[in-house]
Amino acid sequence: MIKIKIVFSLLLVFSLSSCSDSIKEAESCYPFTPVKFTEVSLDDNYWAPRIETNRTVTIPFALQKIEETGRIDNFRKAAGIMDGPYQGKRYNDTDVFKVLEGVAYSLSMHPDDTLEEYADSLIAIIGAAQEDDGYLMTGRTVDPDNPADGLGSERWMHLSGSHELYNSGHLYEAAVAWYEATGKTNFLDIAIKNADLLVETFGPDKKHDAPGHQVIEMGLVKLYRTTGKEEYLRLAEFFLDQRGRPHDSKPYPENTIFALYNDRRHVQDHKPVKEQSEAWGHAVRATYMYAGMADVAAMTGDKEYCEAIDKIWRNVAGKKLYLTGGVGSRSETEAFGADYELPNAEAYNETCAAIGNVFWNHRMFLAHGNAEYIDIIERTMYNGLLSGVSLSGDLFFYPNPLEAYGDYRRSPWFEVSCCPGNIVRFLPSAPGYIYAKKEGDFYVNLYIQSEVNTELGGKKFKLGQVTEYPWSGDVKIAVDPGAKRKFKILLRIPGWVYNKPVPSDLYYYANPGDAEWTLTVNGVPYERIIMNGYVEIEREWKRGDIIELKLPMDIHMVKAHDKVKADSGKLALQRGPIVWCVEEIDNETGVFNFRIPENAGFQFSFSREMTYPTGIITGTVRDNHGRDVSLTAVPYAYRANREAGGMTVWLNETKK
Repeated sequence: MIKIKIVFSLLLVFSLSSCSDSIKEAESCYPFTPVKFTEVSLDDNYWAPRIETNRTVTIPFALQKIEETGRIDNFRKAAGIMDGPYQGKRYNDTDVFKVLEGVAYSLSMHPDDTLEEYADSLIAIIGAAQEDDGYLMTGRTVDPDNPADGLGSERWMHLSGSHELYNSGHLYEAAVAWYEATGKTNFLDIAIKNADLLVETFGPDKKHDAPGHQVIEMGLVKLYRTTGKEEYLRLAEFFLDQRGRPHDSKPYPENTIFALYNDRRHVQDHKPVKEQSEAWGHAVRATYMYAGMADVAAMTGDKEYCEAIDKIWRNVAGKKLYLTGGVGSRSETEAFGADYELPNAEAYNETCAAIGNVFWNHRMFLAHGNAEYIDIIERTMYNGLLSGVSLSGDLFFYPNPLEAYGDYRRSPWFEVSCCPGNIVRFLPSAPGYIYAKKEGDFYVNLYIQSEVNTELGGKKFKLGQVTEYPWSGDVKIAVDPGAKRKFKILLRIPGWVYNKPVPSDLYYYANPGDAEWTLTVNGVPYERIIMNGYVEIEREWKRGDIIELKLPMDIHMVKAHDKVKADSGKLALQRGPIVWCVEEIDNETGVFNFRIPENAGFQFSFSREMTYPTGIITGTVRDNHGRDVSLTAVPYAYRANREAGGMTVWLNETKK
């Protein structure tokens, strides 16, 4: 067996230069560049079916729901096309924008004239609903004298909770996606008109405020990259820098349900962002803000943003991250809790927060190039994120606890439906997280059967993966550089291979493996140092070269840090990137009656006997009375796709 030396980078060097002087390829202001999802085609049995279900089921279902629930009618009413009061929450406009963003991503890979025509009709209604000066918030336009709850009697009056700027951020992201997918400017024109109004309204010599719900920062940066209008980038920077400072907008009356938004810590507004070092408050807001800080840092070269989110990331990875990659432990406020506060049944772990966690960690990778960020992306995607949507594509979870009782089932929609819309837009773009480039180097970050056609070093480059990951750790990679040439291919060796479930001491294996894995190039064993989680293969590549990587797929029993009181005396099961859970439907003993001996043995198999094809883990363990009983575990992301019932990730252990 070849012994590979592992080197961990203790100091991450952040090298950014300002991109504000020119418009370049999207994301190129980061040191690392993702391979666009439109350059990657999937042919696997895990992600490709889920993305196809999103296209054929979830998108049509979501379009139906935003119509049935009055979300489209709100735009018709604002446009004067129909009469009636505003329906729903003040932020319902964003559900329409997110679904349209997902439609755009889907059309990028699967052209559909009927779907495109329908989306164009919705965009026309949105444009008609926009006020003359660019303001777009149907909750106010429909009835300015009695606007939707939480907006206040004037524009921008209660920005801590009004979601006016949150709406705008999702508008910009959707409009850019539509422009990139279709080349049409109809949606982009609406976004630009709105953004120009914000530029006129907010700034150093204008209105001083910050959004209560972040996302506009990412949206403004995307709009800047698309239009070249630097004022959008500067406004994103302004909104970030206004946090922790005096604002012009007013707090909510303390005797209202909106008073929570007056808690500036809850909305990450308690101190300037560059001085923050701990994740706190509403988890979706937080992860969106951290992603926005990374974007602004990449565009401006301001390293202080990066220094802050580096500290915050260490806090989350070391003290506030669930084993499933979920974040946000407090259900009553959808928020990060204190260090090591990670309850199971009460865990919130909003699906949107999981998606925000991926956005943030991807940007951290693009900035630093360290595989530990991809480790968290992989953990989140395979567990806490994908769990948000059913295998059928038309049922959803908003919170994702690690323990549940009784009538535990998914829902077809929610009054607050941010999570289904986020799933709609995330899944088509998922292939964009697999590969990355830096100058002439090519990074394989995720192991998913796929083919990529892109450019590397200014020349055409093609690479294909064949693998049954995550069920198998065997990966075969075919390289086609076009002409023979020398460059590096870097393969990520997941942290879970060498006994690090997460890049911290928050979780560890009770039964660590020997971390043995093999790598060959054209059948010849290849030995290199692992640096920052990657093994680097530098050689003169030619068409037909084959890389073969074999990762160990041991079943591990995971334990949590002693300070995580909720997991004391418990363990969880992990195999590869998958976290497993037990459901009542498979376990007659009941999911809370198991006692796992420290020497328990488990077996993996692939089953087609269940409602859906999946890997399962089985083993003989003890019950509360010390009797031998059988245990069956399924992937956490696949839970609640059959009968309603109890579920748990963490199992009681016993020394006997």
